[in-house]
Amino acid sequence: MFNTLSYRRGVLEGVILYTLGRLGALINPSVFPAWVFVVAPLVFLSLQYLLAPVWATRRMASTKRERLSKRFWWLGPRLAAICFVIDLFITLAFGMPVNLFGTQQGSALLRLMTSGPNHLTLADFGIYELKTAALLFALFTLWVICVRLAMGGFLRFTMPAGGNRVTL
Repeated sequence: MFNTLSYRRGVLEGVILYTLGRLGALINPSVFPAWVFVVAPLVFLSLQYLLAPVWATRRMASTKRERLSKRFWWLGPRLAAICFVIDLFITLAFGMPVNLFGTQQGSALLRLMTSGPNHLTLADFGIYELKTAALLFALFTLWVICVRLAMGGFLRFTMPAGGNRVTL
């Protein structure tokens, strides 16, 4: 009933979930209450790297026999490319994600042009974005393929071989 979206709408929902997770990663964890201190960053990370591709793949409508067509082979890299551009924009405009004990140091664009302790070199920025792109492309492609195969009946098997068959 809920898996009736078009390809474009599924990609849009995945990008929105990624963007929410990426913007949430800008928040310093110390602003949360003590019982949410560890959970909040994990929620933002799961929105970014887990929920976005899984949600987009699960919600798309497909034919009964379709398992991995070309559109699903390209869904992971396409979604990763769009999310990488959004990540690049958010990093340049608002800043890099905050680690557990760090503070937000501001926009990467401003940090590239300033000097002092908050200076960001072009090499450090390039390495950060290269790692982000590799992680996005690898994880999104992997999640889309695994979810698609799980939905298409690839992981089902029948046992025993007798008359009373049980499908798992």
